[in-house]
Amino acid sequence: MPIKAGWLEGARRVPSPNCDDRPEGEVSLLLLHSISLPPGTFGGEHIERLFTNRLDPAAHPFFAEIAHLRVSAHLLIRRDGECVQFVPFHCRAWHAGRSRWWDGSRERISLNDFALGIELEGDDVSPYRLAQYLALARVTADLLAAYPALDETRITSHARVAPLRKSDPGPTFDWAFFRQRLALGAARNRPLS
Repeated sequence: MPIKAGWLEGARRVPSPNCDDRPEGEVSLLLLHSISLPPGTFGGEHIERLFTNRLDPAAHPFFAEIAHLRVSAHLLIRRDGECVQFVPFHCRAWHAGRSRWWDGSRERISLNDFALGIELEGDDVSPYRLAQYLALARVTADLLAAYPALDETRITSHARVAPLRKSDPGPTFDWAFFRQRLALGAARNRPLS
């Protein structure tokens, strides 16, 4: 799925207002998240509504706590592997919150300035699906090709950059399998399937 003008071709577009211009500097981090709304529930339109400021606080008790938030991610990968893009990659999505990351030479904050955020529809207890791993590996390969400062060592989890407040994508995310799929696709130089 090539990237053109910041948008992933083949992804369904649902533009979010929760973004702005990225400050000067290169994209150099891929941050993986998980989300389910309401918690532990998959499917439906609630995630898209949250990222577009249309979540009804009366639709579920949990929504009253979060409907006021102005958040987004660049991309959501649904349980069936569908990719939904909210923010073009060259813009800053609002996904990392208070976070810190060690880039090998210094500690960095304000991660949204240089990170891409991918949400996986999931939680801390439900295994992710094969379709999600395959879609994530394809998208990641495209992002690695499009952004020279991004490499395999610059892919991490929300839990690693905000360990006291976040746990996503959670213990059920199989990092070894994801990296294997990513390596297989790169070695074969063909789409991952």
